[in-house]
Amino acid sequence: MKDWLISLVIILGALVINKIIDLLNKNVIQKITSKTKNRLDDILFKMLESPVLFGIALFAIWIAAKRLDLGIPIENVIAKSFRVLTVVNITWFAARLVNALIEEYLVPQVDQSEHKRIDNHLMSIIRRTVLTFIWTIGIVMSLGNVGVNVATLIGGLGIGGLAFALAAQDTIKNIFGGFTIFTDRPFRIGDRIKVDGFDGFVEDIGIRSTRLRTLEKRVVTIPNYKIVEASVENISNEPMRRVLLKLGLTYNTTPEKMNEALSILKNIPAKVSEIDPTDFVAGFSDFSDSALVITFVYFIKKSSDLMETPSLVNNEILRAFNEAGLQFAFPTRTIYINQDDKLVKNEALSQN
Repeated sequence: MKDWLISLVIILGALVINKIIDLLNKNVIQKITSKTKNRLDDILFKMLESPVLFGIALFAIWIAAKRLDLGIPIENVIAKSFRVLTVVNITWFAARLVNALIEEYLVPQVDQSEHKRIDNHLMSIIRRTVLTFIWTIGIVMSLGNVGVNVATLIGGLGIGGLAFALAAQDTIKNIFGGFTIFTDRPFRIGDRIKVDGFDGFVEDIGIRSTRLRTLEKRVVTIPNYKIVEASVENISNEPMRRVLLKLGLTYNTTPEKMNEALSILKNIPAKVSEIDPTDFVAGFSDFSDSALVITFVYFIKKSSDLMETPSLVNNEILRAFNEAGLQFAFPTRTIYINQDDKLVKNEALSQN
């Protein structure tokens, strides 16, 4: 009876010590650490409190149980349980500390990121991977403390993992593909891309797949590994949109009129502010079947409307050419007919 009372006193004493530590931490230690510039000490003491309190209680229960004659089988169970719970407690502290450090130092950087949604996905992957690794190490060490052959266990897990990897290789490829997209960032949510024959806007980037909203307003889900293996064209990242315009003038256009047409085109960037005034070219490029061809290449600014700007440019060209008396060519065909030993020339619209 005396041993039972002493064991009970030991447990109650541990609870009292825990209460004292809790009060000391809240009223003294936290006030001291809050005055320091570094947040690391605040995090360390905050994360350490619960594992320390649990460790003291666990140690007190173990000491109290050892004083009692409970029989060898029960004592063996208590000893193994103590070793397992001690490792679990240390693992719990390590996981809490790492999670708190991620919350303190990495998450604020993600919140300030321009691409917060993607970075949150990546942060979730990092957090889960690190915590899974910590708990895996802790569980393996706990099993080793109770006599489990860890080498055999790891070998068995390796064989099982290989079988699982072979069965779920597509899923694993997609997960690694998603991680590659998160780290390389070939595109962002909201970007317009062309990939695997699809053209659309990125709506979501997941661990397994990426969703596009095509120009036909349909949602397409593409496995991440296909995106990683394919060539991705990010249309949204283009600094400017290139436009190639070919204009055909009639064959009765004189060299002077041709030069006037080129001069008009070279003045277009000064009249249409939506295109780049420093990067354009206009030249007499071809003698086609029914027209003298002028090639005009210009670039639409990224901030300009991609549909409205070509319309403005075309209207300005049409107005200026009409004022200059320049005639646009249309497909024609000249036919010579032998009639009464005379060649008669007819001109007709091409039916092509």
